[in-house]
Amino acid sequence: MENIVNTVNGVVWSNWLVCLCLLSGIYFSLRTRFSQVRNLKEMVHLLFAGEKSEEGISSFQGFCTALAGRIGTGNIAGVATAIAWGGPGALFWMWMIAFLGAGSAFAESTLGQLYKEKHEGQYCGGPAYYIEKGFGKKGWAKVYGMVFAIVTVISVGILLPGVQSNSIAVSVNNAFGVNVKITGIALVILVGVVIFGGIKRIGSAAEFIVPFMGGAYILMALIIIIVHIGYLPHVLALIFKSAFGAEATFGGILGSTIAWGVKRGVYSNEAGQGTGPQASSAAEVSHPAKQGFVQAFSVYVDTLFVCSATGFMILMTDNYTTFSEKTHEIIFNAGPEYTIDQIGPAYTQGAVNTLINGFGAAFVAIALFFFAFTTLMAYYYIAEVNVNYIVKRFTGKGNIWAVHALKLVLLFMTYYGSVKTSDLAWAMGDIGVGLMAWLNIIAILALSNIVMKCFKDYEAQMKSGKVSEEITFDPVPLGIKGADFWEELNKEKTD
Repeated sequence: MENIVNTVNGVVWSNWLVCLCLLSGIYFSLRTRFSQVRNLKEMVHLLFAGEKSEEGISSFQGFCTALAGRIGTGNIAGVATAIAWGGPGALFWMWMIAFLGAGSAFAESTLGQLYKEKHEGQYCGGPAYYIEKGFGKKGWAKVYGMVFAIVTVISVGILLPGVQSNSIAVSVNNAFGVNVKITGIALVILVGVVIFGGIKRIGSAAEFIVPFMGGAYILMALIIIIVHIGYLPHVLALIFKSAFGAEATFGGILGSTIAWGVKRGVYSNEAGQGTGPQASSAAEVSHPAKQGFVQAFSVYVDTLFVCSATGFMILMTDNYTTFSEKTHEIIFNAGPEYTIDQIGPAYTQGAVNTLINGFGAAFVAIALFFFAFTTLMAYYYIAEVNVNYIVKRFTGKGNIWAVHALKLVLLFMTYYGSVKTSDLAWAMGDIGVGLMAWLNIIAILALSNIVMKCFKDYEAQMKSGKVSEEITFDPVPLGIKGADFWEELNKEKTD
């Protein structure tokens, strides 16, 4: 079974998927004339300008909820493995994929807002919804949307939660000696309190935790940079030289440098993978493009800030080496050898220990706790949106028992992962996330003309002199069909 799963995983997460993510980002960047640069000021403004309502969360809460899913253990382990296997230049290629991926993030989150629905008094939406509606509610589109929803529920609702909780339990045990069973029970209680409160409580929790955890992590990186400021010119030169094979030490692994930088960048910021639009759809905004801009900015925060924080901590303290293709070993300058899944904690611990010896384990445990805990919250919300989609399409209405069953399953998997995780579950979860990316990116590329109609409408209203608070949306004059929520909203305003 493991051989079969690993083979399938290798096919799903092949270079073809990496290229698809990269080309999608390039495509949307070109079509929007690099909006991620031109409209950067508008992104930041919209981040704090949105209002929440009885039905929806604020733009900032939607931003934090999506960021909660993006910022996870990958921001520690992902960056470290990219540097270990591809050299320092991999960090540059992570920046590049974030810059281009912001275009894909804008597209998918705009579509999520455009085709959202109101379910039991709250907004919901995502790829399953815009796949079905964007293609005109045709039979094959409904099947397409259903397949996406089922794959998503299995992946983020069943397989991946245990992997995140295991990261927390193991790191807390290593740092403080707390039994993994106790950590598992505590996690179940904390996650349960949040998810049983619905999207509003998830949004509120994310609004508080994400800025705190991200800010603290970046602050630690800044302190380390300041302490080792003399190495900064050397590290920057090393990153850029290695990125193009100009550094002799890493010249022979240029292909690995690009491949691992792009792979880990895509894995970390999730641009185009279909996870961000779920939270985006829950936001209260007056135009779909608004949340598209906000989510494009979240890709920057994930990679350019948080991933860069990890990268600079590792590189400026010389806590890295390269991966040997021949022996398949990771050898650290500090001496001990680690397995691949320990690279992130080991690198980051070593960097923090340069400030206070012995503090590294505690810092990484705390960081992993917040990173993985918020990812668990985001996983639940993404799974809930898709469970509601599946149930509503089969029965014509929602089913509270299906949602409660999902909560119990996710909490069980959270505890199970804390005490015993499985490489098989991780690989199967990766397959699910990879399939989501394939299904979603193909969909947003096919619906790109609709994305551009929303984008051009927003920019046209900006050029007419309207400020963001005055910009509204009506799909009918734009020739966009299937945006039932917005049509009904405008009808209510007219009445």
